[in-house]
Amino acid sequence: MNFTIQNVLILDGPGYQTVDVQVAVSDEGASSIVAIAPNLEPMGRLIDGRHKLLLPGFVNAHTHSSEMWQRGIIPPYPLELWIAELYEFTPLKPHQIYLSALGTAVETLLSGGTTVVDHLVIIPGLEKESVKAAIQGYREAGIRAFVGPLIQDEALGASLPTGGTSVDLAPHYHGTPELLQLMEELVQDYHRPEEGIHIMTAPTGPQLCSDALFEGCADLSDRYQLCRHTHLLETRAQNMLAHEKYGCSVVKHLQDVGFLGDRTSLAHCVWLEDEDIQHLVDTRSTVVHNPLSNLRLGSGIAPVLKYRQAGVNVTFGCDGSASNDSQDLLEAIKIGTILHNPTDLDYRHWITPREAIAMASLGGATGLALQDQIGSLEVGKQADFVLYDLTSLSLLPRTDPAGLLILGRPTQAVDSVWVNGRQVVADGQPTQVNVKTLRQDLFDHSEWATNRTSTMASEFEIRYRAVMGL
Repeated sequence: MNFTIQNVLILDGPGYQTVDVQVAVSDEGASSIVAIAPNLEPMGRLIDGRHKLLLPGFVNAHTHSSEMWQRGIIPPYPLELWIAELYEFTPLKPHQIYLSALGTAVETLLSGGTTVVDHLVIIPGLEKESVKAAIQGYREAGIRAFVGPLIQDEALGASLPTGGTSVDLAPHYHGTPELLQLMEELVQDYHRPEEGIHIMTAPTGPQLCSDALFEGCADLSDRYQLCRHTHLLETRAQNMLAHEKYGCSVVKHLQDVGFLGDRTSLAHCVWLEDEDIQHLVDTRSTVVHNPLSNLRLGSGIAPVLKYRQAGVNVTFGCDGSASNDSQDLLEAIKIGTILHNPTDLDYRHWITPREAIAMASLGGATGLALQDQIGSLEVGKQADFVLYDLTSLSLLPRTDPAGLLILGRPTQAVDSVWVNGRQVVADGQPTQVNVKTLRQDLFDHSEWATNRTSTMASEFEIRYRAVMGL
């Protein structure tokens, strides 16, 4: 259905403008912004935009939806011990994957996101069922979704540096050819960009993946025009391991095996060297900044200001619900915006609220090679946008709407959300998800478990403390 949002506030250079925004929606469900100007002739359904701010939808550019089942319970651990506990208690039922994807979608939509990148932790032996379940959740919520099954061909113990000692590691239960075959089948079964569902190749990271897996994923990406995604140098231990494993810059190594490129997004990038930055610029790869999980796990502070000054595209992610313990995208954007101020004395390099908005919207779209379709309010682009209620208590008193949204603590500020012209949030509530039922399902399929003990994390801790000199 065609519609017009009337008298709505939008960003206009350093200021604002009050305009009407007209959207045409075809019978096939494709949308297009057809006009943005004051006092347009009304077209289709009329929506009152007074006292509201319209922004392009943000991208939650890195998360792991199924971690929702463990949020709030894993102790203050560094990543290597945290992930050992996570893997020991991974959900065992596809229905849980479905519910956590649905929950992730709702939390993303209600915090300004219209697109989610799910680096999906899949259930061993139920890989296809896991992907199917997550996609079902995203379809029902109406969010645009990029699902990248988290695959690896090396055992978890390979993620720790050896410290020069010999370590016996069992082979991983999935071989490289098997994983690549799985990915190709998932592409054929579920990759439907025209419907807002994308499969992406998403090896876990250099710490758990062979060159053959990265090369195979790059080949699949090229053949099917898929986006690529991976973790990169999230922790000091990963940086140590990379030097052991490659004897050179891991960024240059990924460039050499063909994994970097303008459809590649790299989560974290905390421990890159200065010379690595140029490789990101040359390949037009995107850095996904996950400030909350980096703080939660003690991983470090990514040199985001350096990346931006060099011309690297940077966007934001929540990361998974057990390493952030939330999927509040506005919270991640706020922390990612102000975290770096102490790292650079020159305040002219600090990220402004408007720059943060552009990073979260157009920056996220660029990392997914969708910058010509979404990410900004422009005639000809699809209608992925969010209407914020400027009378919300958390956005008052009236000062600067962008500053209030990014630097404040907005709660219940999202009024409406459209994804490809379809309204999926109205009056602050999802239109396609019964939140009361979702809450009950999440409650019924979980239980309080505050006294659990992870054998795997305890075993990893001995080796971790040794190699890290603790």
